[in-house]
Amino acid sequence: MTADSRVFGQTRGMGELIELEDKETVLAPFGTELAALGRERPEIVGLTADMGRYSDILPFRDEHPDRFFNVGMAEQNLVATAAGLAKVGKIAYCTTYSVFVTRRAYDFVAIACAHSRAEVKIFAGMPGLMNGYGATHQATEDLNMMRGIADLTIIDPCDAVELRQVVRAVADILGTVYVRLLRGHVPVELPDHYEFIPGKAAQLRRGDGSVGVIGTGYLTARALDAARAATGQGVDASVLHVPTIKPFDTEAVLDFAGRHDRLVVAENHKKTGGLATLVTEALFDAGLLRPMVRVGLDDGFFECGSQEYLEAKYGVDLPRLLRAVVDGV
Repeated sequence: MTADSRVFGQTRGMGELIELEDKETVLAPFGTELAALGRERPEIVGLTADMGRYSDILPFRDEHPDRFFNVGMAEQNLVATAAGLAKVGKIAYCTTYSVFVTRRAYDFVAIACAHSRAEVKIFAGMPGLMNGYGATHQATEDLNMMRGIADLTIIDPCDAVELRQVVRAVADILGTVYVRLLRGHVPVELPDHYEFIPGKAAQLRRGDGSVGVIGTGYLTARALDAARAATGQGVDASVLHVPTIKPFDTEAVLDFAGRHDRLVVAENHKKTGGLATLVTEALFDAGLLRPMVRVGLDDGFFECGSQEYLEAKYGVDLPRLLRAVVDGV
């Protein structure tokens, strides 16, 4: 196998997480779970902006074709149509790239949806650095942007286990929800007994109190890998997963931080405006001081390339996390 074929194989399907040989994966957990939920909830409809293949919503389309709408490459129309369907009693699950729904349809999300507490559930694909098409397609600031919208729930799932639970949970969350979507062959990282609870963080690993890692999205899985690897270097790290960015579980974060000497925050997002900023704000407001390393993206636009290449170059890969956990830098 050539290097090029190996790299392209790892990013096949575009926006698909890097495939790891030792990881169990689930194919299209969003679409398959939504199709199943659609059998139970006839009020659910699905929409996309010509991104059905790349948002994994096709299983829903195939099973419920009369409740599926493709509005074409028009993200503002996507959100407005979803809001209209919600007005007549539907629960509208709409999908496109995260970068397009945030940058192109921001006002529609804020006013047509959140302002009216419309039952619109936005599953935004390829968040952060996952898209290999460069700055035009990388939503590296979406959490920062969406945090500014009132009455909007924001969720960043870790893996296939959590994503499937989120698909069901958001149907019963009042109002508009923004979910960072994992697609393709999504790894299974969390145990079967894991339970996603909206608005709540979950401690996934208990260490000796020397260092605590706070993660969100699939960077929580990387944090778990880093914590396991760190034991070989004499460091016993804890891991707190924060799947709900808004509303933020301040109480759990402060409790976790108070039990650890230093912190590492890991996110697939710029270091400003996302999880690290939320943690910093919580600590500051509580008057709690802890050394903290932020593992995330620096300010800037990012080039094209495979996910593996981009993560290594811009410092959000496993070796970078491991160095933060072990060395505190």
